[in-house]
Amino acid sequence: MDHRYRAVDNVRAALTLIVYPLNYIVNLPSEISSWASDTFVTRDTLQEQNNTLRTQNNFLEMQIQKLASLQAENIRLRELLQSSKKVGEKKLVAEIISVALDPHKRLIRLDKGSLDEAEPGYKVKPGLPLIDAQGVMGQITYTDLLNSVAILITDPSHTLPVQINRNGLRTILVGTGLPSSPLEIPYLPNNADIKVGDLLVTSGLGGVYPTGYPAAKVREISIDPSLPFAKIIAEPTANLTQGRQVLLIWPRIKSVKPLTQNTKQDLP
Repeated sequence: MDHRYRAVDNVRAALTLIVYPLNYIVNLPSEISSWASDTFVTRDTLQEQNNTLRTQNNFLEMQIQKLASLQAENIRLRELLQSSKKVGEKKLVAEIISVALDPHKRLIRLDKGSLDEAEPGYKVKPGLPLIDAQGVMGQITYTDLLNSVAILITDPSHTLPVQINRNGLRTILVGTGLPSSPLEIPYLPNNADIKVGDLLVTSGLGGVYPTGYPAAKVREISIDPSLPFAKIIAEPTANLTQGRQVLLIWPRIKSVKPLTQNTKQDLP
């Protein structure tokens, strides 16, 4: 019996060996179909995950860029507030929302109007000076309920009473509107005590700007003996073309005199 069973097992093993290739060939299309299906599903899933990760990465990069912008804005705001603490006037932070399109004018529109106030009784109105952390920028010339227009000190129609910080010599700064020579000091004689690098600060004359704010530094002095006055070019200390935040200040004097011009139509 053992011999007979052993013979049957040998025959079965031989048949299995012969039939296996046939079974493999019969099952091969099904196996290939299943492998292809899994492969394509996996590829689609990976592609979808890749697109999701790419979108998330772009979003995170945008957030990082915004964070850098907010950090820079926070630094500028701190500088503005530190500048206001030094002088003690009432103050209100405003944001620049547009600039004049006319290349010969230096006007900006702010997001603060006559409805805004630093404290009760201190409303935004024409004549208010505006500064940044480095110095004087200009003054408000027009307000509506929600916005206001300000003229910068480099505008050709603007004049600013100043004095030389070193010796107290009084003079005026006149805007030119030119990038190469934004401010000029006219009517100083050739022998006036003024030097390149002198700091010019507001004198307080005229009742518009408080005393002692940095306004400009002397950049160039040209003397022609045939002319009675020196040609003096100055650079604003304020960053007139950088940043979006400015500081409106209420001088300690009771009245503020605005410029007698309407600039409403000059801005979009």
